[in-house]
Amino acid sequence: MQPFTTLTSIPAPLPLINVDTDMIIPKQFLRTIKRTGLAAGLFYEMRFDKNGNKNPDFILNREPYTASSILVAGANFGCGSSREHAPWALLDFGIRCVIAPSYSDIFFNNCFKNGILPIALPQEQVDALMARADEKNAITIDLKNQKIIAGNTVYDFEVDPFRKHCLLNGLDDIGLTLEKENFIASYEDQRSKERPWL
Repeated sequence: MQPFTTLTSIPAPLPLINVDTDMIIPKQFLRTIKRTGLAAGLFYEMRFDKNGNKNPDFILNREPYTASSILVAGANFGCGSSREHAPWALLDFGIRCVIAPSYSDIFFNNCFKNGILPIALPQEQVDALMARADEKNAITIDLKNQKIIAGNTVYDFEVDPFRKHCLLNGLDDIGLTLEKENFIASYEDQRSKERPWL
């Protein structure tokens, strides 16, 4: 997993509440267990018309938001079914941070496991970030110091220390396990000596 330290981007505003995982990645794109290629289905029903043509009014189809790595969204983001494809699709598009007033618990947890930082801020702060989200106003996410720097305004945010450690060091569940590789190897060696029949 790619470490997350600081991130600077023009944020893409998505002022919708209750964006569920089916809106993030519709069911027809769930036939794969690969984490790549899912950007094509991200927000598919909003990004494309029925003929598959890009909707020029959708924020992620407009420059410079096509390259945004920060999404500012409404409350209860990621609600609905617990599909892990939702953070996979966001990450495949290039989104590394979502800022919203609240999240579905399962989506929130899945973000951390896949290298995305979900930040919960009070509604008025999200509204302020959404209002200044234009092509001239990049913001910086500083995970180490837990700050969002938006011009002359700085917002503090909370993050669980363990999850922060994992993001800063690029550790997913497998990476965390491999940190104990020496202990695992030592245990396996000892077990082989004590129980050679296993």
